[in-house]
Amino acid sequence: MPLLRLIEIFLRETGMARTRFGRMAAGDPRLVDDLRNGREPREALRQRVEHFMNIYRQEQA
Repeated sequence: MPLLRLIEIFLRETGMARTRFGRMAAGDPRLVDDLRNGREPREALRQRVEHFMNIYRQEQA
């Protein structure tokens, strides 16, 4: 599944603001906007973002 789709689902599930997500997941508050505008993430960024989402969900459970 594309990374942006995973992020959009995460944002809906958690109610987290897109800028907060980008800052927490990758140190980049513009991450989600950039992805929405066509930015292609490298594999390392994808892994880092997916790891953040998994850890965040575990901590919230």
